[in-house]
Amino acid sequence: MDTAQNVGLCRLCGSPLQHTFADLGMSPPCESFVPAGAINNMEPYYPLHAFVCSECFLVQLQEYVEPRDIFEEYAYFSSYSDSWVAHAKQYCEASIERFALDHNSFVVEIASNDGYLLQHFLKKDIPILGIEPAINVAKVAVQKGVPTITDFFCKTLAKQMVAEGRQADLIIGNNVLAQVPNLNDFVAGMKVLLKPSGVITLEFPHIARLIEENQFDTIYHEHFSYFSLLTIEKMAERHDLKVFDVEELPTHGGSLRVYLTHASSLRQREPRVDALRRRESEARLDQIETYTAFDDAIQQTKRNLLSFLIRLKEMRKSICAYGAPGKGNTLLNYCGIGTDFIDFAVDRNPYKHGRFTPGMHIPIKPVSEIERAKPDYILILPWNLKGEIVSQMKDIGNWGGKFVIPIPDVSVIDPKELGQ
Repeated sequence: MDTAQNVGLCRLCGSPLQHTFADLGMSPPCESFVPAGAINNMEPYYPLHAFVCSECFLVQLQEYVEPRDIFEEYAYFSSYSDSWVAHAKQYCEASIERFALDHNSFVVEIASNDGYLLQHFLKKDIPILGIEPAINVAKVAVQKGVPTITDFFCKTLAKQMVAEGRQADLIIGNNVLAQVPNLNDFVAGMKVLLKPSGVITLEFPHIARLIEENQFDTIYHEHFSYFSLLTIEKMAERHDLKVFDVEELPTHGGSLRVYLTHASSLRQREPRVDALRRRESEARLDQIETYTAFDDAIQQTKRNLLSFLIRLKEMRKSICAYGAPGKGNTLLNYCGIGTDFIDFAVDRNPYKHGRFTPGMHIPIKPVSEIERAKPDYILILPWNLKGEIVSQMKDIGNWGGKFVIPIPDVSVIDPKELGQ
């Protein structure tokens, strides 16, 4: 479906945006959990309408919400996911070996959160610096001994660091590229900060998996852009950088980790870069029609999920939600799933306890509440962690409880059947 009007220009290449990728209606910012005292206050809602550029194929949202409003007080702490911390540790160990990092190296992580990753370099006496705009999250990193600047990364900050003699051997950006409205300034900053022989690694959800597995709930205001390798290569080229390696990761429903370096670097391009580019072409990620067909698939998923939940409620079944992640709030708001379906949500993050989900106002409680309430069904909102959650919570089978996974389409997991 094409939009009738031109809604602005692509944030990467400046071409006019004319094609809808996904229109999820109006939604509040997905990490703006509502304190009990503010439950009757007005909440801001913004269009959750993603467009795709017909030149560079960057899928993107317009910047309705300033990063400052989203990230200065942030509810996401990386360390609450065991699998994510383990993923970070593995990455650090592999990078130390591959790039021969030692006490003479300098590693910078952009959007370093609560120090979940840099702590592993710290233990090996490798000099590090975190850059993290969320004041409440950065404070936790500093308490762990991870030196952290509380700021947004940009070209100006990079120049300032270089003037102080702090150029990086390794720059890490995990799930930050998507959250940057001024993409070109951000990439230009990394180029400035990088030593001549340095390496940048970026992790981000792969748009191919988003489309393939109908992961529309990973679209939210905090994510301004969604990438393929094809688009990343166009972005690198604009800034005199090159991609020399890529890994496909299971994290966040299917991510890419791309390795970049200066275009003039002698590093050889690994065969898997071209192999993935070929697969993206086979998946027609270089055709606008692949993107414009996505909106219909989303609408079908919404109808299927609602039909399933209505059927459960008509059978007088109780339902609660496990987790209150950003993606869960996109799903709940787009499908209109409130306390008429879900009694409460639980989350491991104490910051969210006693608060309510944005828009739908589902109360968030500690995980122990499940044992007390014994719901018939648990809707797993962070479905990318379903393996971890199902194994942690398999005791719900004792009272006949079952798990519901909403994406890519509704499925039910009975913990009693898992042991067989």
